[in-house]
Amino acid sequence: MSVARVTEIIASSKERFEDATRKGIKRASKTLKGVSGAWVKDQRVICENGKVSEFRVVLKVTFVLEA
Repeated sequence: MSVARVTEIIASSKERFEDATRKGIKRASKTLKGVSGAWVKDQRVICENGKVSEFRVVLKVTFVLEA
């Protein structure tokens, strides 16, 4: 039997939401061992001068705890 934990992170990209998601998972995997999945809880954009300047995602990252 395994036990998993969920943690929330925020990641951003200048390009699009998909890039922000990939960057968030990549970074989380450097610190958290056993990352097994994630879901996007929220998406936001930052605007400057009437244009989108940044895409942000709030991710719930699941990782399996070591025995």
